[in-house]
Amino acid sequence: MSVLTKAIGVAKKVKHRYQDQIRERTPVYLSPVRRIERVALAERVCAMTFDDGPCRLPANPDAFGGKPLTLVLAETLERFGARGSFDVVGDTSANYPDQAGKHGSASWGGVAYDHYPDFGKDDQGGALHCPDLVDRLLQGGHEITNHTYSHVLFGKKSLVYNHRKFLSGLDPVVEDVCRLNRLMEEKHGYQVKLARPPHYVDGIQGGFDSYDAYAKAGCQYMAASFDGAGWLPLASYEAEVEATWKPIERMLKENPDYFCGQIIFQKDGFNMARRSPIAHGLTKQLELLTAQGYQVVPVSELLERSPFLDVPQTDPAGVAARSLLQAGWCPAYRDNSLRLDTVLTRGEMAMMAFGWAGVDSRIALVRGEVACPWKDVKATHPYAGALLQAQQAGCLSDDQGKIRPDEPITAQELSLFLTRKLGREVDVPKGELTHRSLFLFLAPLLTKE
Repeated sequence: MSVLTKAIGVAKKVKHRYQDQIRERTPVYLSPVRRIERVALAERVCAMTFDDGPCRLPANPDAFGGKPLTLVLAETLERFGARGSFDVVGDTSANYPDQAGKHGSASWGGVAYDHYPDFGKDDQGGALHCPDLVDRLLQGGHEITNHTYSHVLFGKKSLVYNHRKFLSGLDPVVEDVCRLNRLMEEKHGYQVKLARPPHYVDGIQGGFDSYDAYAKAGCQYMAASFDGAGWLPLASYEAEVEATWKPIERMLKENPDYFCGQIIFQKDGFNMARRSPIAHGLTKQLELLTAQGYQVVPVSELLERSPFLDVPQTDPAGVAARSLLQAGWCPAYRDNSLRLDTVLTRGEMAMMAFGWAGVDSRIALVRGEVACPWKDVKATHPYAGALLQAQQAGCLSDDQGKIRPDEPITAQELSLFLTRKLGREVDVPKGELTHRSLFLFLAPLLTKE
């Protein structure tokens, strides 16, 4: 293992620990866009995602008669009755002028931009250049998800990608995401539901983030809970292949149910050493999982079985929350949790009911196109747009210029809110209002609409 590889591995672990600490200190807000990492599921069902394809180049080293790498992965999945989510790009050929970085480094495919499947070989990858591979994936029952058209970073990323160019604001990000969605609709008659940002960079210039972009594009945020490896160069190809399946074997030995509801991250392309260990490692991964009775399905199907992180569909409140989702409401937090016993606040009620429309209002507030009317809420507040929508609809009122987003909503306030929102008289029983009690009360009302 090279010094660089060790350094990258250590940096990744440090980054994850740092991110976990940040998450613990950062408030979580309700959102129309949920970050899907895993779901609460008792069944032995999981998902696999494959980034950066489709790839027409053969595996390296090639033991498959020159078949495109994407086809190798699809056929391997299908031999086990498995179906994957292929997180494709559109075309990286416009990402020049550029130069290739050091072989084996994070910039192997470009210093300023990414180029897939390799530097100078952009025409051998991406949905634009490989429509036959996209059709083949769809014919095999696999899912296509959005990894952006050009795979340009949404915003600045320090450390590893500090020399990378990035998109200049929310509108260019939305356009890049929607451009790939349009390609899939126009060329393949396929509607994309899920998206993943390049290198998981969420911050966008101007005070926005990937959640804003995906709300505008009509996608949910597809993340992952388990790294299938293969992207990191090791001392030999054999070591890289082992790294794709050995951790799975270890986790299954410790707990056969470990992968229930999990999303496994993979690459449909080459690692930093321009090798593709997933081409051989995938067979071993699937052997291990199927030996334990696992079914591998696309992420969208995993969500159909169980939509949320912390509440299974056997819980009546989880069933009720699914009904709210289907009605266009926003019952879940950004991390896809429901947190059923959390006391309901005024801001949360606004976001739950007006979240999708609230995104446009929040963008207008942040851009200064609309004045923020309250003393206690800034334009950048995650609920600002939804609160504005709720106030304009007569569902919430302020008090001397304060909208009080963090205060628990009373039964009387909720009765007025729902009466105005649903257009008919609603009487909410008195008592402490939690997310659980609201879901169970509200779901039957929405089914009557």
